[in-house]
Amino acid sequence: MSTILVVDDDKELQNTLQVILQSEGYIVLTADTGKKALQIIKSNAPNIVLLDIRLPDINGIKILEKVKKDIPDYECCIIILTAYGDIKGAIKSMKLGAFDYITKPFDNDELLLTIQKAIRSQQLKKEVQVLREKLEEKITYEKEMGTSFLIKDVLKKVSMIAPTNMSVIVQGKTGTGKEVIAHLIHKKSNRRCEEFIPIDCGAIPESLIESELFGYEKGAFTGAETAKMGKFEQADKGTLFLDEITNLPEPAQAKLLRAIEEKQVYHLGGKQSIRVDVRILTASNVDLNDAVHNGDFREDLYHRLNEFKIVLPLLKERKEDIPILAEIFLNEAKKEFDKGIDDFSSEAMKKLLKYHWPGNVRELKNIIKKAVLVEDGDHITPESLEFEEEPVTEPSKQHSIERFTKNIIDRKQTLKEITSKLNTDIEREIILSVLREVHFNKTIAAKILEIDRNTLYKKLKELDIKA
Repeated sequence: MSTILVVDDDKELQNTLQVILQSEGYIVLTADTGKKALQIIKSNAPNIVLLDIRLPDINGIKILEKVKKDIPDYECCIIILTAYGDIKGAIKSMKLGAFDYITKPFDNDELLLTIQKAIRSQQLKKEVQVLREKLEEKITYEKEMGTSFLIKDVLKKVSMIAPTNMSVIVQGKTGTGKEVIAHLIHKKSNRRCEEFIPIDCGAIPESLIESELFGYEKGAFTGAETAKMGKFEQADKGTLFLDEITNLPEPAQAKLLRAIEEKQVYHLGGKQSIRVDVRILTASNVDLNDAVHNGDFREDLYHRLNEFKIVLPLLKERKEDIPILAEIFLNEAKKEFDKGIDDFSSEAMKKLLKYHWPGNVRELKNIIKKAVLVEDGDHITPESLEFEEEPVTEPSKQHSIERFTKNIIDRKQTLKEITSKLNTDIEREIILSVLREVHFNKTIAAKILEIDRNTLYKKLKELDIKA
């Protein structure tokens, strides 16, 4: 129900409006001075303010200007109450952003209709604002993560799975952004107002992992001087993110499975069950299915967690995103170090695009941060980009021709053998490149290559492509 603040120094008018509005189901607050009105607006956040222009302390126009400056229309809408002889002031207030004005003495039906219109206008503006925020959030995340086909496919899957309560495995090599994706799933979920609790399963000693997950009672073990909540309890109604889950020891895996299936946990040293409502997101830098086959992970837990899987691409598989990511990381580092660096030189960008990025997005961020710190000019230069490994350079075309010519002269290879191998290598690289672009979806790849699925499978076998 909407709250309406009546601001007028006429007590009789206040009482009349209070009776009329309360009979319509509105919550009514009153103020007889501008100072009191501003205090109520700040503390009670009324939806509608019926504001008299002439007040004993502060002019109503000044109150309007302050409210318009501090509070958006969809949160607080102002309707001016004015005497018939002060129409000019009312018109001025409309220009400053008042929703409407009503002259005294007013018609009750006209007043209620104006209030209803104001409330409906607020609702529409609120809906527009929510849609705008969602769009801006979508654009921001897409921009910050890239615009390649591979990352768009990941974002599409995030938007699809986030509103559900399904468990999700986020799989990707180190530095590909697994925790970023987990955060995004939580932020887009119905649990976004609750806690997101991350736990790095590889950073906790094996002897402490169960107490971290499930909590403990006072005296449960030496040093347990007070009871402590576990991560499951902290994440109740929210999301629990288990990073690098393959590092969980087998006993903890068994207890984790039980907690997920029964939706309850027990403190170490405790006998009372604790009900929990938690969404589970997990991350791994290895394929959990392979870990199951190797005996390193429980199969029943894997199937319980694997309700949906998102596989993150390597940075070298989506190099078109590097300029976008590089600009974001440059701007972040500029602010942190207060450096006036405008951009990357063309040679520096070429160096970034040429590198094979074994550390993925995390490595890119670290390298650019360091480059901003050491760079003295207004552009990032190749000299300020220091890599852990040297960029891989492909042999020049001339060098390859010389090598092939020598093999023919030395009778190690024939021209037919060389051209056949070159064609095979090129065909293999093209098919692999297309597969990477479509995230190894063979149906889409076959359509792009304009061959049928059977032909594609045959070529994958002939070219020894594991996909």
